[in-house]
Amino acid sequence: MPYESPQAAAVAWLAYPRLANDLDSHTLDWLFDEGSLTRRLTRLSHDHFSVTPLFEGWQALRDDECTALGLAPGAEGWVREVYLRGHGQPWVFARSVAGRSVLQRGGLDLETLGSRSLGELLFCDQAFIRHPIEACRYPQPWLPADAAHAGLWGRRSRFERAGLDLLVAEVFLPALWQADKEDHR
Repeated sequence: MPYESPQAAAVAWLAYPRLANDLDSHTLDWLFDEGSLTRRLTRLSHDHFSVTPLFEGWQALRDDECTALGLAPGAEGWVREVYLRGHGQPWVFARSVAGRSVLQRGGLDLETLGSRSLGELLFCDQAFIRHPIEACRYPQPWLPADAAHAGLWGRRSRFERAGLDLLVAEVFLPALWQADKEDHR
């Protein structure tokens, strides 16, 4: 397993109302923006956006992922981990998962995405419904070694289309905050 730990510390995924008074409005805007993150990163990078796959394959899903997808603990699923890059720098670590049985009958071939953005696919298909965004301080052991920082904010949401559920988590890396700060000067 690539960047896996034992179930890591219990993760409290929180909805907007639980964080609204604790975070600055700028961070909240990034965490709870319901638009396409791919499009937002493309704008911020002035079209110097790319996706770098890190891992794609079948593996046992984490307990928090199984719970969010309504799967039995330890269920196997498709896992896709990528960096979303601006100007070649990793800005976001993204982990997308779906249960095996749901994917096999759901008609979505995640294995062929390669360096294309899953977000664009989800936002271009009007049949997908996005469930509420949740955010947390993403556990450092769940990040790739070269991006492992403590205390990074991450978010996740479940996308649903005719019984096909995908859970997409995105972790905002320090280089993103720096690029965003420079863009607002």
